[in-house]
Amino acid sequence: MNIFILNTGRCGSTTFIKACEHITNFTAGHETRANCIGEDRLDYPDNHIEADNRLSWVLGRLDKKYGNDAIYIHLSRDKKKTIESFARRNDYGIMKAYREGILLGGQDAQSSADLARDYIDTVEANIEFFLQDKTKKMQFSLENAKADFQVFWELIGAEGSLDEALMEWDVSYNASA
Repeated sequence: MNIFILNTGRCGSTTFIKACEHITNFTAGHETRANCIGEDRLDYPDNHIEADNRLSWVLGRLDKKYGNDAIYIHLSRDKKKTIESFARRNDYGIMKAYREGILLGGQDAQSSADLARDYIDTVEANIEFFLQDKTKKMQFSLENAKADFQVFWELIGAEGSLDEALMEWDVSYNASA
């Protein structure tokens, strides 16, 4: 069984995978196949947990390959905080790709926060649409991470050290300046 952590980015996906590394009956990775194309892009090993915000752009292919045979976790964070985090990263990564590649450069009057809000709204809508017919799914809030992770642990039948996994949520990984 594969598990996909669908998210916008800037919402705790790195920490989520750090916590999952304490699960012994699944492998876990963060953006492990992000640079692959074709069939390789979604060729994850069985019993693997993957967090990659770029999956929101290949959801049609994800559905064709895994459909309702996977578990999907919709990881989110307070929208205002996510916007602020992305706005600080406006000139690189997914924000630069969104502005330059999707919006063809955008418009001069568009602030970093406006672009971040539009990106988040787009990705969230893509994920919500994708999940509407899935039966094995869960909403997961960064603000409720420890409680939600315990529900996640039970949902997937995780084995390992739940206590060590929960301690990962006390560490701030990949934080914006």
